[in-house]
Amino acid sequence: MTHLRSMTRHVSKLLAAAFVAALMALTMALMPVFAQGAPQERVPQSTGDISLTFAPLVRQASPAVVNVYSEKNVTQRGMTLEQMMFGVAPQSRVQNSLGSGVVVGADGIVVTNNHVIQGADTFRVVLSDRREYAAELLLADERTDLAVLKINTEGERLPVLPFADTRDAQVGDLVLAIGNPFGVGQTVTNGIISATARTDVGINDYSFFIQTDAAVNPGNSGGALVNTRGQLVGVNTAIYSRSGGSVGIGFAIPAEMVKRVVDAAVNGGTFVRPWLGLAGQSVSYDIAKAQGLDRPIGVMVTEVYPGGPAEKAGLRRGDLVTAIDGREVFDEKGLKFLAAIRNPGETAALSVLRGGKTSTFSVKVAPPPGATEADVVLLTGQSVFNGARVIELSPRLAEENGLDPFTRGSGIYVHSVTRGTISRNYFRPGDIIRSVNGKQTKTVKEIQDVLKQNAREWDIELERNGRVVRGKVRT
Repeated sequence: MTHLRSMTRHVSKLLAAAFVAALMALTMALMPVFAQGAPQERVPQSTGDISLTFAPLVRQASPAVVNVYSEKNVTQRGMTLEQMMFGVAPQSRVQNSLGSGVVVGADGIVVTNNHVIQGADTFRVVLSDRREYAAELLLADERTDLAVLKINTEGERLPVLPFADTRDAQVGDLVLAIGNPFGVGQTVTNGIISATARTDVGINDYSFFIQTDAAVNPGNSGGALVNTRGQLVGVNTAIYSRSGGSVGIGFAIPAEMVKRVVDAAVNGGTFVRPWLGLAGQSVSYDIAKAQGLDRPIGVMVTEVYPGGPAEKAGLRRGDLVTAIDGREVFDEKGLKFLAAIRNPGETAALSVLRGGKTSTFSVKVAPPPGATEADVVLLTGQSVFNGARVIELSPRLAEENGLDPFTRGSGIYVHSVTRGTISRNYFRPGDIIRSVNGKQTKTVKEIQDVLKQNAREWDIELERNGRVVRGKVRT
């Protein structure tokens, strides 16, 4: 009996030892899993563990960000009583503006915002190492709010920021904003991309902004938004603020559009916006549901310009454009932007939903047809139109002036009015003359023929700021 008890205790010990060994083996096997699921806290073991920094990236990118100074000579309007009494001539003063810019060409090509240099007479660029250069304006485009300057470096190659492919930009990506806020000197702030493809900002006609929470303030305009690879994601252009300072909502023009404008400036000095030749409206939830979509997406085609790129490609009213070159669109502004970043003559692939079936249409983008500002005509003679510069309304002119390009053949556009002439009393730039003395005026020749009548009374119908104005004028 004693021997049996001894054997039982021995077997129990063996079983216990085997269980402990198996448990330890299982624990060792599961430790990597536990480590992945819940990392253990530990004390930093080296300087590298606690000194994460953007300094190498800033050293690489900041030399390509510059300060842009513009000067405008402003002459005093009118004269004070003292000036009139003592015969003192009206005084003039220099109006200064400060912004930022980005070197995008090693030979001295600098891009900035149009509103930084708008109306200025002279320009100056100051590099990050404080060297200063006089600058030449190559191109200024108000509708994209971009301008391109050129400085003479006498053959010296400057550090540049390469353009990023913003199709790869994602919400949450780390970015740096580099510029000269409030004129305090070059400043770097960091944040993330808060949103892409912002179109309802109301800054310019080609709205498709990258939004960031990196601090952007007055003076940062024209500066760089840089990704962690040291590439130019966009040019900082505006902020949303009620106080004038940063509240974490800044907007940058994507590098794709910046590159198009820079290329145009370097290769001819004219930025030609291609178009698709269609008008559209955003898709509501009800429209999406009727089209069999699970969410609102795309642009519903409402008009197709006869003979335009869209019509030639086979698009028609009622088509639903869901994407261009694989990028989803949600409104007409986004569609216009994605078309405008292509050069005229290039082909864009439009994904179109028609009759419940999605097809791809290849559309060759082209400049809008019709008259340009080179076709402006000065009206002369003894009439109320003397001194008015007019041009036939066309899709191209409409695009250049922010008008509806589908208002073709609807009148004569008043481009400008000469000071000191009789027309200045009756017309303003932007007026559309629809008829004179009961005769429609769709072409410059038609209005010139009416003026040959040398009438003493003029019955005029025109459109001004979207309102139709009618009246009779005697001369």
